[in-house]
Amino acid sequence: MNKAFCWVFLAIFLFISSSTTYAAENQIKVDGVTVTSDVTPEMKNKRAMVPLRVISESLGANVEWSDSEVILAKSDVKVKLAINKSTAEKNGKKILLDVKPYTKNNRIYVPLRFLAEAFGCNVNYSNFTVTVDTKPLLINGVQVKALQQEYHMTLGGVVQQIHGNAYNKTIYNIFTKNKGEKVEAPENYSWSFTIDTPGSYYKNAQYDFLDQKGKNLARFDVYSLIQSFPSEVLIGYPKFLIHDVSKDEWYLFSESATKSINQLMDTAGKNGFLKVISNTVV
Repeated sequence: MNKAFCWVFLAIFLFISSSTTYAAENQIKVDGVTVTSDVTPEMKNKRAMVPLRVISESLGANVEWSDSEVILAKSDVKVKLAINKSTAEKNGKKILLDVKPYTKNNRIYVPLRFLAEAFGCNVNYSNFTVTVDTKPLLINGVQVKALQQEYHMTLGGVVQQIHGNAYNKTIYNIFTKNKGEKVEAPENYSWSFTIDTPGSYYKNAQYDFLDQKGKNLARFDVYSLIQSFPSEVLIGYPKFLIHDVSKDEWYLFSESATKSINQLMDTAGKNGFLKVISNTVV
């Protein structure tokens, strides 16, 4: 092997090694979890710029487009911003941005500090790592460490946990704010689809909010009406029910709330906040 080739090979190796190291360090961490994203934060005018959707979702905000604006909504906070516009709005109040939002590789980049502080988070940027700490969910004054979901299939089941304050808080609020009318417990309900009595309910999933030691602070079970009977037989039976297990109380629940929870679970998994504890599905 001649010397010229050796120098070329060494240069290529060093370039690849340094690029890989940079990519590995250039990370986003929310509540200690490294966010999964196909794009990484970058610096512009000495400001950390981050991909809008993945960070907003990790902070518990819903992302929507309206005309040429992006609208971020979480609880009572609504943020509006636009590409290449130096001002944004938070609940109708205008805010001047240090750097205008821009697009790169089909992703919208926004100033990290503005985004995090708009939703009441602490933020830091050091050694190519963006760190965001959100406010934890408290239940009866005790901090929630994880939300554990369990669901069953025909053969086997899955237990998985979310370790992200914003996701846990948003899902908890969906449960508490979407309770409908209080009702009596149905006569038949279980994990099984085999119940052959009209008005029986199948347990879609159970959600346990756990403290630092894994102790249950609150639990909600979501049930759906088994509809393997003629529709006229099922008149009067609500399609969804929620069981507040901690209080042993039953309430009407909605399909839209159920879908919102499922969507948040999927998004948490996509962004790196979901950990499978066990999976026995065959």
